[in-house]
Parts: sequence; structure tokens; C-alpha cells
Amino acid sequence: MEEIIITDFLNILKKRVWIIVAVTILVTGTSVISTFMLLDNIYQVNTTLYVGTKVSAQTKDVAYQDLLMGGQLVKDYIEFAKSRLIRGIVVSELKLKNNAEAGLINVTQRGDTRIIEITVQNNDPALAVLVANRFAEVFKRKAIELIDAVNIQVIDAAVMPKAPIKPNKKLNIAISFVLGFMAGVGAVLLIEYLDSTVKTPEDIQKHLGLIVIGNISDFLE
Repeated sequence: MEEIIITDFLNILKKRVWIIVAVTILVTGTSVISTFMLLDNIYQVNTTLYVGTKVSAQTKDVAYQDLLMGGQLVKDYIEFAKSRLIRGIVVSELKLKNNAEAGLINVTQRGDTRIIEITVQNNDPALAVLVANRFAEVFKRKAIELIDAVNIQVIDAAVMPKAPIKPNKKLNIAISFVLGFMAGVGAVLLIEYLDSTVKTPEDIQKHLGLIVIGNISDFLE
């Protein structure tokens, strides 16, 4: 029984294979056009800073307390870096039109360390580098000025990215091809399910339960 079902399934697909091909080409082609012509390339750059505390420990106990305090301060600094104040100063100093032009800016802590990572995503790689480095500079300056931060050092400045991080063109095309093929197969099965016409002697036997004793062939005069 399983072999008959598989055979019927393959025959259905073979009979309307042009639909599968057409839908697959249509979906894949649409994805290619949108990926290469409509979607902007997004570039990502990173800059990292180290946040320390005053070195004033004279005993091991004091040094340990200083270490704990430094770890807590990192979280405070991150929230300060995420404030509208810092972003606004960056936008103003770079003479950008609005916050959106600066791109997507994210500030995070690397694990449990005192290292703060500033990530910027923008469709202009040069502007992304400029925003990331200026953001680090403004953050350091304002943290010292407003919240008495000390010992903030830039570890790695942002550099020009070699390639965009998205869109992933190969992945987009591969996914669209698979989706197009599946959509084509689904369309064929739906058409076959809705088609109740009788076309072959096998259809008569299958649907009406009648035995075909003969047929009249087409001929040309």
C-alpha cells in the first residue's frame, strides 16, 4: 500500500512539474531581486573600553572590596552609556540629522569582566566607525565629568569592517529556493485534490468502481 501511495504521489508531481518549477523560480527570483537590489547592506563595528577603579588598596581585604565595587560600577556605567544624553551628544558633535542616522547602538558587558563593548550597526561602514569611536570618547568624557568615573581606557577602537553582516545573501536565496519548492509542491497537491474530473481508465476504476472493457482512441482522418 505504501509503495502505491508513493507512486501516485510522484506521478502527481510529475504531471504538473511545470507548476513546481514556475513557483520555485518566481519565489527564488523575488528573493534575489530583494536581496541584491532592495535590501541595504548592514555593517557592524565594535569598540571596547576597560572600566577600572582607583588603586588605593593597602591590604588584601581592601583590594577585594575595591574589585567588587568595580564590578558593580560597570553595570552603572553601561546604563549611563545607554542614556539619551550620550547618544544626543554624539549626534550633535557629528552633525547628524537624527538618532536614526547614527544607526543601531548597543552597549554590553563582556561576561563578568570590566570590559564594556560598544556595537554600532549602520548601512554606511565609515559612519559606523565614526559613531562607535565618538560614542566611546563622549561616554568616557561625560562619565568622568558627571559621575566621577576614573580609569576608563579604550582597548580597541572601531575599524573599517571588511564585509556586511547582513543580509546573508546565500542563506536568503537558499531559504527562498526551499520555500518556493515547497509552495510549488503544495500548489500541485491542492490542484490535484480539487480536480474531480475523470481523465483515464484508472480514474474510472478508482472513483466509480467500474470495470473498463474498452476505449476509443483518437485518430486522424
